[in-house]
Amino acid sequence: MIEPITYLRKLEGKSNAHLITFSDGKDYVVKYFQPGFEKSLPNEWVGYGLGRYLGLPIPFAKIIEIPPEFSAQVPELREMSHAQHQFASLYVPDCLDGHQVSNVRQINNHQTLAGIILLDYWLCNRDRTRKNILLREETANSYQLWIIDQAEIFGSYSWLEAELDHLPVELLKSATHQIMASFIEEEEPFFEQLDVIQTIPILLIEEIVEVIPDDWNVSKDEKKAMVTALVTRRKKILPDLMNKFIKKIYRPIHANCNNS
Repeated sequence: MIEPITYLRKLEGKSNAHLITFSDGKDYVVKYFQPGFEKSLPNEWVGYGLGRYLGLPIPFAKIIEIPPEFSAQVPELREMSHAQHQFASLYVPDCLDGHQVSNVRQINNHQTLAGIILLDYWLCNRDRTRKNILLREETANSYQLWIIDQAEIFGSYSWLEAELDHLPVELLKSATHQIMASFIEEEEPFFEQLDVIQTIPILLIEEIVEVIPDDWNVSKDEKKAMVTALVTRRKKILPDLMNKFIKKIYRPIHANCNNS
């Protein structure tokens, strides 16, 4: 298991993220378990596991342990709630977020965009903002895109078990989804990704959820409710939301593009 070597800095935002160099020589964005955001780390792990299975551009991540003696040496970490396990995702250098890039002529990995949108609707991620995508310029105005921060899937970073039965079923207000949709050339990728999501083995979903560490305080009943919500939502809710997105967001965007 990798170990933390050098604390670099605290990152912006409410997610309590810190940049740390580890013993494998790589920098990771480490999110600490914190009161008031009790479900943020379980959400990150589940969103990551499903996103990676779908082949989406989400940075490599793992559940890691930060020794208390390391945190004790860093003022920014000293007062943290010291759960044994934290969530660490590989830092992607030389990137800007969606707010910092004004002219995107091309997204090189555009074939993944329909999958990102469907993942967000499946998981009820209400926080796919421009800050939660990373763009790295590869040629002039041509970018590689990554998604980060799945802390608010299931509608909240502090959801309760009973709320998982009543997740929203309406279209999400996301300018980032609209930007992505403009780079999706045809509707077929939506249907292809829906088929992949609907054929993910339930056992795999259960295994991803079961890996959540005990010290993140997700009960067995909550884990079961997470799996039930995912399985139910992908079959009964996601197809309808996808069709609404295509009809009300995707098609108008491309109609306007064709008319301009």
